[in-house]
Amino acid sequence: MLMKANHAMFCRIFNIGRKFYSGIALSKSSIMNTEQCYFRYNKSEDKIDLTFLLKVKESVRQFNLSRKPSESVENLLTRIGANVQKVVKKGNKKKSASESEEIKVKVFDGDKCLPESLTCLDLFSLPGPVKFQIQDHIYEAVFNVPWIESLSLPQSILSGFGVYPEHFSFQNTDAKQCVYNWYTCKAVNDKGNTISEMHLQWELVGTGYCYIPTVQDIGKKLKLECIPKNGTIIGPAVDAISKNNIEAGPGRCPFETRHMFTTNLLSGKSFRCVSYNILADLYCDSEFTRTVLHPYCPPYALHIDYRKQLIIKELLGYNADIICLQEVDQKIFKTCLDPLLGNNGLKGLFYKKGKEVAEGLACFYRDGRYEFLGEEHIVLSEALKSNADLKPIWDAVKQNSSLAERVLDRSTVASVTILRSLENPEEILLVGNTHLYFHPDADHIRLLQGGMVIYWLKQIKQRMHDKWSGHRISLILCGDFNSVPSCGIYQLYTTGSAPSSLPDWNSKPDEAVRDLNLQQDILLGSACGTPQYTNFTAGFADCLDYIYYEKANIEVEQVVPFPSVEELQAHTALPSIVFPSDHIALISDLRFIS
Repeated sequence: MLMKANHAMFCRIFNIGRKFYSGIALSKSSIMNTEQCYFRYNKSEDKIDLTFLLKVKESVRQFNLSRKPSESVENLLTRIGANVQKVVKKGNKKKSASESEEIKVKVFDGDKCLPESLTCLDLFSLPGPVKFQIQDHIYEAVFNVPWIESLSLPQSILSGFGVYPEHFSFQNTDAKQCVYNWYTCKAVNDKGNTISEMHLQWELVGTGYCYIPTVQDIGKKLKLECIPKNGTIIGPAVDAISKNNIEAGPGRCPFETRHMFTTNLLSGKSFRCVSYNILADLYCDSEFTRTVLHPYCPPYALHIDYRKQLIIKELLGYNADIICLQEVDQKIFKTCLDPLLGNNGLKGLFYKKGKEVAEGLACFYRDGRYEFLGEEHIVLSEALKSNADLKPIWDAVKQNSSLAERVLDRSTVASVTILRSLENPEEILLVGNTHLYFHPDADHIRLLQGGMVIYWLKQIKQRMHDKWSGHRISLILCGDFNSVPSCGIYQLYTTGSAPSSLPDWNSKPDEAVRDLNLQQDILLGSACGTPQYTNFTAGFADCLDYIYYEKANIEVEQVVPFPSVEELQAHTALPSIVFPSDHIALISDLRFIS
């Protein structure tokens, strides 16, 4: 468990705000970096970027210039000299004669000095080697080599939790070929004083895309050196240094006990499915959340920089073949989930909610086990009036103007990812995912939405049967249905019927749904049954999340046990320092029936 000192440190760190710590820096310890001058031609922006390192007095400085392709080499050399001269003079109150002299810059093709009437773009087509001389330092000019555009480390780094490159973008680079070197060093000396960056003594502690800090790393800074590659071509090494020191982790999390049931990847006819509402950051980053919704959770543990470390470690430990997520921030999908899960063999798709909501659904599948056949998604409110298969539902809704207005105002989305098993080529999976509307008086809205989703999926299943005759088409439907087992959605999915007599239809009298009987013939089972809790907060706790599966074609092999009530209550409720969401992940091993 975190000590009080660590709690205070985290609060101090995260109260600073969401300042983005970046600033791409070439590694100053790389010999290659100090001997080469790097040119990149950006055709779309009509510019040429130039970067080089130069020792000025006692420190190595990085110079970055951006020029027009049509600019003459003469002007380029003058600009380089002026920029270097400016840095040399900066901070000197008294200028010596040598410091006032103009900085000489020359360019050569082989041993010949180039005519300065050439343009910057002409440099890219010279036979070479092209060399630049700045004072007495000679560089080899290299063009359009692999290049890191941005790279940073997270604000929160915990021992025992993986650290990955963040905001990682590049040009002419294969990320899987890159070299990743991880270093740590003491941030303070024996007297407790902060060590300046130029005096930090870095020690190599790991290699590879991910590094997991140890207990011995607590209190130290972390540095990632990334060397971009593309085949045999190597670009300049880049450094990213953590803004904050490595902190103690929260200790063993309950999901690590669940990992004991998912140590191996499955194969053959078996596959592992996960459904998880990961609690979108946009619902955590407010004073209302911190003081009213989840006052029992320390503010730092609500911060996405903290929670995403737990989410990634939790998801990777399940060794899943299919992962359906709800409440996924669009930014977190792009900068965190997709690259990190992708590095571990999972391909992802994101489905944004309707309107201006910046969160939605994500589906990941193990690329080595499935062939991607396609995907579809709908915003339910938009599809209701236009999709012919939803006409019976729309006919019942439009009779009540208040009901119609409320249904059409929802941003709820549903998705389906269509996968073909590579090990069982005759098996095709429709992986549905949704997150239904939440409100205490909205059982009728959710049942309408649940009906829309299954009607839509049934339509897609029929189309797939027509297109892929000779194949077996099976449905899985994951999600946060905001609906307990006694509600009509569970009955509709598991029995095939939601009659007009259900109490759900009258959950709000002035919006009551009249004379609507929902029917569907894809009989589903709940893979994890009806656990006591899949959502556990101080104000509400019940079963809201499900993995539904088509019982005629699929059977359940294993349900990973849920955390105990004692674990859920250890920090009052969820989320907490060991639970990154207010929901609990559902994990089930399924199998195609022979």
